[in-house]
Amino acid sequence: MKLLRRFISPYLWQVGCSIFFNLLSAVLTLFSFSTIIPILRILFGIVKADNVYIPLREGMSLSQIGDVLVNNLYWYLQEQMSTIGPGWVLLELGLFLIVATLLKCAASYFAAFFTIPIETGVLRDMRRQLYNKVLTLPVGYFTEARKGDIMSRMTNDVSQVEASIMASLNMLFKDPILIIVYIVALFMVSWRLTVFVLILLPTMGYVIGLVGRSLKRRSTKGQEQTAELLSEIEETLGGLRIVKAFNAEEKLKARFEAQNNKTRRTFAHIAMRYNLAHPVSEFLGTAMIAVVLWYGGSLILNENSTIDAANFIYYLVIFYSIINPAKDLTRAAYAIRRGTASLERIDKILDAESNIMEAESPLPMPDFKDIIRYENISFGYQKERPVIRHVSLEIPKGATVALVGQSGSGKTTLADLLPRFYDVDEGRITIDGVDIREVKTHDLRAIMGNVNQEAILFNDTFYNNITFGVDTARPAPNGMSWEEAVIEAAKIANAHDFIMAMPEGYQTVVGDRGSRLSGGQRQRISIARAILKNPEILIMDEATSALDTESEKLVQDSLDHLLKNRTTLVVAHRLSTIRNADIIYVLHEGEIVEKGRHEELMALNGYYHKLVEMQNTK
Repeated sequence: MKLLRRFISPYLWQVGCSIFFNLLSAVLTLFSFSTIIPILRILFGIVKADNVYIPLREGMSLSQIGDVLVNNLYWYLQEQMSTIGPGWVLLELGLFLIVATLLKCAASYFAAFFTIPIETGVLRDMRRQLYNKVLTLPVGYFTEARKGDIMSRMTNDVSQVEASIMASLNMLFKDPILIIVYIVALFMVSWRLTVFVLILLPTMGYVIGLVGRSLKRRSTKGQEQTAELLSEIEETLGGLRIVKAFNAEEKLKARFEAQNNKTRRTFAHIAMRYNLAHPVSEFLGTAMIAVVLWYGGSLILNENSTIDAANFIYYLVIFYSIINPAKDLTRAAYAIRRGTASLERIDKILDAESNIMEAESPLPMPDFKDIIRYENISFGYQKERPVIRHVSLEIPKGATVALVGQSGSGKTTLADLLPRFYDVDEGRITIDGVDIREVKTHDLRAIMGNVNQEAILFNDTFYNNITFGVDTARPAPNGMSWEEAVIEAAKIANAHDFIMAMPEGYQTVVGDRGSRLSGGQRQRISIARAILKNPEILIMDEATSALDTESEKLVQDSLDHLLKNRTTLVVAHRLSTIRNADIIYVLHEGEIVEKGRHEELMALNGYYHKLVEMQNTK
């Protein structure tokens, strides 16, 4: 029920239609089976010849109406038999059976037809919820969560929940309807025999329930192991160059084989339990039919019996029809247990809370006119272990401010705090005196651009990668078309020539994470993207540190164009790239130990001087 409440509310109309056609299918099934009784009576020569036509009158009860209709049916059959013969009457009954069965099959089809939008829609809705949630979670969430685990929850677990929802629909709106209609019909045929049957059913249900008690626990374990397997694959694909360089193929094969076998064993146990439901329920159903045959036969042989042989066979046909929905009901119960386990894993993502909280009454983003200030801030990924300690610094508008220091000194962390990838633990960061936590995160990031050490490109065209994050529905700047603006940005970033050398120019797909490009080319596309966005504040995180000398020169020329008259925060690894910075802050173990221009810091003969000397001697 929890699954249904969460996911099928947009599809109530389809649910209602499915219920209606399931009910119609059950009623038509009874009508089609009911032809068995007169057919058997004709074949056995037990049709009574003393029936007379009785008209329906007002005030009759439902029971009386039923008796009159049955009486009139047999009156009609005996009239037909005396007029056209038994053979033609059997043909009429056969045609009625065909038509009733056709209508019943049509109703069954429409019942399934209206569940298709539910099935496909729920799958789409869950994936959309998960994907949207992943996009809203802070960067810090993914430092602990494994990509493979998240991918498993968005694929395998979603599919399990989808199957569970469809099982829930059948369990509530199909199988119970069929079972209830059939049981009512059984009571109408023989209430004594039906009471006897209902005494046996709880025993059957209890035995079947024993089979699936541990299914939910094993399903959770199986999904977790699948996530670990996907993580192994993701890590292998991401580090394939290192794997081959260190001849570690056999080591990874052994590790993957162990995980793969463990996952197989878990799912084998799950499949065994799941598939045990069908044979167990079939065996118990057959055993019940045998018992019913014995008890029903005893009733027929009794001189005072209220049921004859033809009605008893009709009873058995209806009873046997209960077995399939009963079996489906047990299998649905197992599927729901598996889906519940997957839903709990999905909910760990959907219920994850972002520690980047939006202000209840956000202020409008101020026009950046003066200065950005870090005011006595402290931050740690784990609060008991701060990475940044009581740091204060200023970034004047239009200035280029550089952060330098050894690895682990907190440079990148300081840069990540400005666009609120993380929030400070102490102190505050302000833009023209306004705390950045008081404005909308979207508005804050709208005035910023990033060029990172690793150029992140998407498996799309050059054009779409450069326009990524830009609203192309709006007019392009300076009266240009967006195509012209993209080309202009690429030229400034020294990327236009190699783009035009590609087979389809700007419509060439760059490959997964830009795999068809060199490191320098990827970085220049990243810079072109920043140029097109034209942000007021630019954050550069070691944008040239991973490049060779020639690529670095081309990228540096692009950066020089990008930095002109722009407020820039630079995380520097190669100190030669920030000699002309307006202010250089030197960090050591999360604290600022020196600040000034290049010449001033060199004259101090301190940390900065040592860093420069170390790089010059390399």
